[in-house]
Amino acid sequence: MKTTRKIIEIDEERCTGCGQCIIDCAEGALKIIDGKARLVKDSYCDGLGACLGSCPEGALTVVEREADAFDEQAVHKYLQSTKTTVTPVIPTSCPGERLTMLSPQGNIQPMPSGGQISGGTKSRSELGQWPVQLRLLPPEGAIYADKPLLILADCVAVAYPDLHRELIRGNTVAMTCPKLDDGHDTVARLSRIFANPIQSIQVAVMEVPCCSGLLHMVRQALQNAGKSMSVEITKISAQGSVLDKRTMEAAES
Repeated sequence: MKTTRKIIEIDEERCTGCGQCIIDCAEGALKIIDGKARLVKDSYCDGLGACLGSCPEGALTVVEREADAFDEQAVHKYLQSTKTTVTPVIPTSCPGERLTMLSPQGNIQPMPSGGQISGGTKSRSELGQWPVQLRLLPPEGAIYADKPLLILADCVAVAYPDLHRELIRGNTVAMTCPKLDDGHDTVARLSRIFANPIQSIQVAVMEVPCCSGLLHMVRQALQNAGKSMSVEITKISAQGSVLDKRTMEAAES
């Protein structure tokens, strides 16, 4: 039944699709669709505006218009089917999707000024496992047991020239895109991974606004897993330099 009430409105011109509002919406009324935050259904939005303060672009406002009444029971059913369920990976015969432990090559020489390494020695991979995409990784297992975990925003792998030596070395790697991947699915998967006895967590993001959504997802997943851990955060510029390194304390989670 439609009624005139308060409800969220999204300014698509301002929205960057960072996903911060999605994590802060307890009802799951918002979702990233085609790179923008969208209202999934009028009846899922309570109109209280808990998501307003999380938007760095001020793209969210509460307006009063005709809309379906807020349906708490429908919200509960919706959350059960999305927030707590990990989208299954469809088994395939592709050997590239099977978990494989690798032997890092190591011994990467520092790059001298001028950009060339003497003697023709090349940089080598520090990757310790395959696959690396979050949706293809198992939710538990020896790859997490007492090992440091690196959660890598996809674009960092392209932008950061010292990726292997400075970030990947010694870490189990999980790659995801906070803008293009489903946020609820990412939180659910990270929650299950965080339930393992992991040693530490490091997150590498780009300077663009959409990457900040990954930090919100990590915080939510830590809460879901009942873990109180600090998180090391590295921010990379589009030109490939390290802009900032900081620690997100457990109290922030």
